[in-house]
Amino acid sequence: MTGFQTITAAAAPAERAPDGSDVRALLRLARGSMAQFELAPGRTSIAVAHRTIEEIWTVVSGRGDLWRRQGAREEIVPLEPGVCLTIPVGTHFQFRATGAEALCVIGVSMPPWPGKDEATVVQGKWKPTVSEA
Repeated sequence: MTGFQTITAAAAPAERAPDGSDVRALLRLARGSMAQFELAPGRTSIAVAHRTIEEIWTVVSGRGDLWRRQGAREEIVPLEPGVCLTIPVGTHFQFRATGAEALCVIGVSMPPWPGKDEATVVQGKWKPTVSEA
């Protein structure tokens, strides 16, 4: 049995995600983990695909776009507060912050995020403006 856990996002250390966004790892359980991602205004992430995990994202603040592709299926999703989306295993994806404030997203990874080798860089829709982790 896992004990209760409580933290604040501000207390979690910030790191650089493989896609170049700033990430704060939040909490994790045996079957999933949660993190907060932030991309500064005008920035575009590096396009990546995950090897073994799937994710659910919800936009907390800011505006932007998310490009995702699975085989022949491809789409761009407008991002704004309240938008919730999935990124299945192997999906190529990239996101950018288009508004005047940072784009902030909460993501849940299932199974838990295993480490930076989970993400592989792929060809994206836009030219990245951030550097890799």
